[in-house]
Amino acid sequence: MKFSKYQGTGNDFIMIDDRELLFNKNKAEIAALCHRRFGIGADGVILLQKPPKNTPAYDFEMVYYNADGSLGSMCGNGGRCAVRFAHHLGLFKRKTNFLAVDGAHQAELKKKEIRLKMKDVSHIDYNEEGEYYFLDTGSPHYVEWVRYLENYKVFDEGKAIRNNDRFREKGTNVNFIEKTNEYLINIRTYERGVEDETLACGTGSVAAALVFSLKNDTKTAFTTGNFEILVKTLGGYLAVSFLKTGENTFENIYLSGAAEKVFEGEI
Repeated sequence: MKFSKYQGTGNDFIMIDDRELLFNKNKAEIAALCHRRFGIGADGVILLQKPPKNTPAYDFEMVYYNADGSLGSMCGNGGRCAVRFAHHLGLFKRKTNFLAVDGAHQAELKKKEIRLKMKDVSHIDYNEEGEYYFLDTGSPHYVEWVRYLENYKVFDEGKAIRNNDRFREKGTNVNFIEKTNEYLINIRTYERGVEDETLACGTGSVAAALVFSLKNDTKTAFTTGNFEILVKTLGGYLAVSFLKTGENTFENIYLSGAAEKVFEGEI
């Protein structure tokens, strides 16, 4: 099998051109491909397939599998890598429309960056003290404010939350965030499906940026309008721009950052 390896801010993916539908979607085999000792090593596998018939508006369809072999929800960094992969395959020039598990997406190439449009967010749950939040940005995300993030026990705390009574059945990604300045936050993420901390999470960075607009000690907090938040992950920086239309409703959400090919080969 031929494959390509891509990464976006340290989130790495095995990319397969599956337009002929030849890939064996066996859970154990997908997990073996992602194994970092006995396989290629990756946070997930992404299949690039032809869009359904009678959908000429779309250049491709992205199908994402987690590192444990389970079928995944939307992956923001994976989506940006899929766009770069599709461009390398010659499927579009600068702008593209494609399908993913959460619906249609648009993306644009900007030099080394990929700017990806995410789904609108119409509701955010949070506890009365504003200590943690829960929302869906294409994937479910728990977001919690912490202090001294650099030394925080992300794996232990993230695993405990992901497997608690509320989230055990369907799972959730768990993000811990800390404010740096007015428009910059640090984030670390425990991802379901990988069941470990990853170097970055695109949908998690989007969730963190939206939460930042709700609980923030700047004058811009709790207002409507256009915002852009810079998110520092362990693997690099991502930019999240959005239009806040209400107390916790958001539209025109874009995730931007670098995505690049690392190598290709056969296995």
